[in-house]
Amino acid sequence: MRSFFVRFIAIGVLFHLYVGLRIIPDALTSPLARTIAALVLTSFVVLIPVGMFSRRFDEGWAATLVGWTGSLVMGFFSSLLVLTVLRELVLLGVVAWRHLGHDGAWSGAASDTALGVLAAAVLVSAIGFVSARRTAAVKRVAIPVDGLPAALDGLTIVQLSDIHVGPTIKRPYIERIVRAVNALDADLVVVTGDVVDGSVKRLREHTAPLGRMQSRHGSFLVTGNHEYYAGAHAWIDEFRRIGLTVLLNEHVLIEHDGARAVLAGVTDFTAGGFDPAHRSDPERALAGAPRDVATRILLAHQPRSAEAASRAGFTVQLSGHTHGGQFLPWPPFVRLQQPVIGGLNRFGAMWLYTSRGTGYWGPPNRFGVPSEITLIRLTRGR
Repeated sequence: MRSFFVRFIAIGVLFHLYVGLRIIPDALTSPLARTIAALVLTSFVVLIPVGMFSRRFDEGWAATLVGWTGSLVMGFFSSLLVLTVLRELVLLGVVAWRHLGHDGAWSGAASDTALGVLAAAVLVSAIGFVSARRTAAVKRVAIPVDGLPAALDGLTIVQLSDIHVGPTIKRPYIERIVRAVNALDADLVVVTGDVVDGSVKRLREHTAPLGRMQSRHGSFLVTGNHEYYAGAHAWIDEFRRIGLTVLLNEHVLIEHDGARAVLAGVTDFTAGGFDPAHRSDPERALAGAPRDVATRILLAHQPRSAEAASRAGFTVQLSGHTHGGQFLPWPPFVRLQQPVIGGLNRFGAMWLYTSRGTGYWGPPNRFGVPSEITLIRLTRGR
């Protein structure tokens, strides 16, 4: 952990140095303004890691302030870094333009684009902040399931994922989500992991409203990787205490209007690295399920579970984890680790739906990638 922290700081310093050298001299002419800008940028190097680790602090106004400051700075600098790289491409184009003999054109490109980068970073951060902090919109998804019994045609499932209660997401945010869920009057509510970023002691007050979610057949939850960072065993006990059914490589039978469906859940894809007894196992989650029940739904935090889930015989998998990339331009990079970024995809004989997340992690920024409360409706396939 210590070596990771050292590498994280070192990379962060290099990124800040790059942005400072490429933007400050061109954007600002006054020595005083340049000095102030350099000091502000230097403060980011400290604020970002301290903000990230604020979840380890005792609860209180100071921890909340540090968490908010670090998260906002992280979001702003991330946009600033990406826009600085894009600016380099613009300047390369200017150099090529001049090489073609247009020496008089774009004479102010360096200073104009540097100021443009600063203005755009502020604008992108502001738009992303508003998108992240609003109550997630309801996204309606129909999944056509082959062989779905007529009684299950139209079964509704509300999916929440990646809420990340922690430094900047507190009880009022959760209460808004719960009100939106209850207004949907669904048959099932499922939570596909990464509910928290902190200990039970610090956050139980803020997660408590999740126990008030209402649906015909109850609320079900599986663990995500962040539950293991925060102490999964304690959180499993807490989730159960407030009335959520936690599925740890196991299943339940849902009886609905005379028909049955298997609802199973696996631990996070990486859970075995934290506790060997929690190794994610879709086949174990299905063990003992009636063979005559063909509708088999799996809750799995990471889409990476899909290959094993398809082999095990599931017809639908509901996942999260990716956040859809959370904000531009990061979505394509998520694809390097996961089979999908988000949305509904066919995976062998199984449907995989991946939520973009109901909250956010780290920066309160969802520029171009809105959060969602997913209302899934099962329909009869051909």
